[in-house]
Amino acid sequence: MTVKDYEEIISKRMRSARFKHSKNVAKEAVRLANKYGADVQKAEIAGILHDATKESSEEEQMELISRAGIELTELERSSHKLWHAISGSAFIQLELGIEDEDIINAIRYHTTGRAGMTLLEKVIFIADFTSAERDYDGVDKMRKVADKSLDDAVLEGMAFTIADLAERKLTIAPDTFEGYNEAAFLKSTKKK
Repeated sequence: MTVKDYEEIISKRMRSARFKHSKNVAKEAVRLANKYGADVQKAEIAGILHDATKESSEEEQMELISRAGIELTELERSSHKLWHAISGSAFIQLELGIEDEDIINAIRYHTTGRAGMTLLEKVIFIADFTSAERDYDGVDKMRKVADKSLDDAVLEGMAFTIADLAERKLTIAPDTFEGYNEAAFLKSTKKK
């Protein structure tokens, strides 16, 4: 399938604002992939599909997760906002036949991040933070960091996520803590 095929499929699964976001993430992912040497085609595909199940019902998301044989942790089960990334990775495998582990994981971890992220995973994680329509407090800083260093942007993104969730007294995925700690450790060792 082509990116246009994927666009046609997901455009029917979401409101126009979410579809616009997905197109913007794909565009930003291509830009970042070109800048940092990731596979541009995979970046565009993962970008357009990253929110494929974001507007799906909880029942559909849980059915996809179950069909894919994914076991949720207790924290994941209670954190509905994490479901779309997990069910999205299941959707692209089960419904679209995508078998590329890098694309699957880029979608699976685009919300939480994790330790050991591939270049493509980092690109999608940051493209979702910096896509053109984003206007949260700090987005300009995030875009500047992303233009200088993808690794620094990942650290910035994880720090932002942790601070935001902690401020709202919400649970924080262990993957995010582990990814943050790895990114902070790598940055500290580069300074030496």
